[in-house]
Amino acid sequence: MTADMTAAPTASVTAAPAATLRVLSVIPPMTQLNTPYPSTAYLTGFLRAQGVAAVQEDLALALILQLLSAAGLQAVHGVILALLPAQRSQRVTRFAERFNSYAESIGPVIAFLQGRDSTLAHRIAGRHWLPEGPRFASLDVYVSPGDVSGADPMAWAFGALGVQDRARHIATLYLNDIADVLKDAVDPRFEFVRYGESLAASQASFDPLAAALAAPANLVDRMLQALTLAALELHQPTVVLLSAPFPGAVYAAFRIAQAIKAVAPQIVTVLGGGYVNTELRTLAEPRVFDHFDYVTLDAGERPLLALLDHLRGRRSAQRLVRTFLREQGTVRYVNFAEPDVPFEQVGTPTWDGLPLDRYLSLLDMLNPMHRLWSDGRWNKLTVAHGCYWKKCSFCDVSLDYIGRYDAASAVTLVDRIEAIVAETGQTGFHFVDEAAPPKSLKALAAELQTRRVGISWWGNIRFEKTFTPELCRQLADSGCIAISGGLEVASDRLLALMNKGVTVAQVARVTKGFADAGVLVHAYLMYGFPTQTVQDTVDALETVRQLFANGCIHSGFFHRFTCTVHSPVGRAPQDYGVQLVPLPPGAFARNDIGFVDPAGVDHDALGVGLKKAVYNFMHGVGLDDDVRMWWDFAVPKARVPRRLIERALAEVALP
Repeated sequence: MTADMTAAPTASVTAAPAATLRVLSVIPPMTQLNTPYPSTAYLTGFLRAQGVAAVQEDLALALILQLLSAAGLQAVHGVILALLPAQRSQRVTRFAERFNSYAESIGPVIAFLQGRDSTLAHRIAGRHWLPEGPRFASLDVYVSPGDVSGADPMAWAFGALGVQDRARHIATLYLNDIADVLKDAVDPRFEFVRYGESLAASQASFDPLAAALAAPANLVDRMLQALTLAALELHQPTVVLLSAPFPGAVYAAFRIAQAIKAVAPQIVTVLGGGYVNTELRTLAEPRVFDHFDYVTLDAGERPLLALLDHLRGRRSAQRLVRTFLREQGTVRYVNFAEPDVPFEQVGTPTWDGLPLDRYLSLLDMLNPMHRLWSDGRWNKLTVAHGCYWKKCSFCDVSLDYIGRYDAASAVTLVDRIEAIVAETGQTGFHFVDEAAPPKSLKALAAELQTRRVGISWWGNIRFEKTFTPELCRQLADSGCIAISGGLEVASDRLLALMNKGVTVAQVARVTKGFADAGVLVHAYLMYGFPTQTVQDTVDALETVRQLFANGCIHSGFFHRFTCTVHSPVGRAPQDYGVQLVPLPPGAFARNDIGFVDPAGVDHDALGVGLKKAVYNFMHGVGLDDDVRMWWDFAVPKARVPRRLIERALAEVALP
């Protein structure tokens, strides 16, 4: 898709009778760049199965490809030239000085990252062709454990033969440099994936977002407007669905809706997605409906069927399902009691209409699991709706996407897999469940093997004892290449407080079973949970060190605990020994909530050492050392026995 980036937006959109509804589902910026966010694929497949004319567009990818083109960079350069020298950051000045190199190289780099010119890897990897900005400074801190000469700072990561991967990492740093220039010169809110996130994330007041939408359109806004109007011209929709999965997609979703209403107010605009489902459950802000006619909650199939019936004149507004609308200036929530569409009957996602050959395989973080999220185009599929455990105290267990568990049969799942492979020609699958149920995975593996369907797949699980070494091998034989799961605080006391339903010893045995089966294992780690002490944190890191040292896990990442209003901690803080900080008044987003922990620990300071340690553990560094070395201030000695994990692996798990 192409569009004029500077001309005033225009479009020719004709109204259609209600009986001939045409639905356009849109992925707004920013989401992943390597693969389509799956919401539109799910909804488009479902609506088509109901006989609805449905199409989809990925405007997140379209915007990035527009910006990261010779013409796009020329437009950015024009913005820079209009700035006074004092307004230009060092990054912007450096970009302007080397603009010709960027303009000449951007097209070939994008082609390489799209897989259309693999031979370019050798030239990129040589580091003599692409201009290098501040992002490349990260390469200077890499030290090979076996080579202290510094002759090749990336040798530890890519070795002598990993030319394609090395080039992909260098090309990703190159794009990140350009993104930084866009942030400094064009839009301070700009980021890949997290565009304008602060305008929406737990933002009780709509004022910041309203002010941003009322401000004069910048270059990025104008590009997005033009792409939006081109999509309207192409598809002539009567209904546009915008799915905002994260706060970083909200600003652009509103900009898209704003552009639609400016030229075709008769088009019905609908907002939904993960962000709405978690943060807008108490929505009372009328100004949202200057841009969107309806806002829907939770799984979209039933609310959409009800809404489309309403638009056809077949049901009243009083019979909408999980839908916000504005009536006489006031926000009203309507939830007519109607059962959700069973997961077995939601149909097969379709990627028809999305440019699958134009996504960018990036290599940003040199973490083997994070690489799967950004490198390669994965067909995203759900094994079951919701979580079969739904007890973890840090999770949004009170919400539909966690609390309503509904599984499909293995036959249905493999039917969907075969249909998706036939449509896309690609056999890689990312199962996007909160925690894929072991019973379903076992049945799925058996069905894949019975039908001799060859795929590669990865996903998230709970490290529960049901995953025996035998089941791990079966899953690996069926195509499982990687597994992630929550070890969280790596402390039996805190795991029990979290109601995680696992122990450290159990996690060790399960992860070792997967690792021995040749499956990459990633551990989600957490710090800052209520009542977590400095001693708890040091002990947790010692446990993680032992898991790496014993070959149980290959990858990990520490996340700071965040309390949400929908989690058990947020709903009953007294049970966890903390006191909530009252939310600010407002009628917009409500999700993250602060709390006061009497433990009084500086978790931010501890987090620096935790992340540094795990990064090194992944590369085999420091696995025999005292974990206190990772902090530049005094912490207590770990109380965890040095052979805790070794002994756990030697034990026989109880049935």
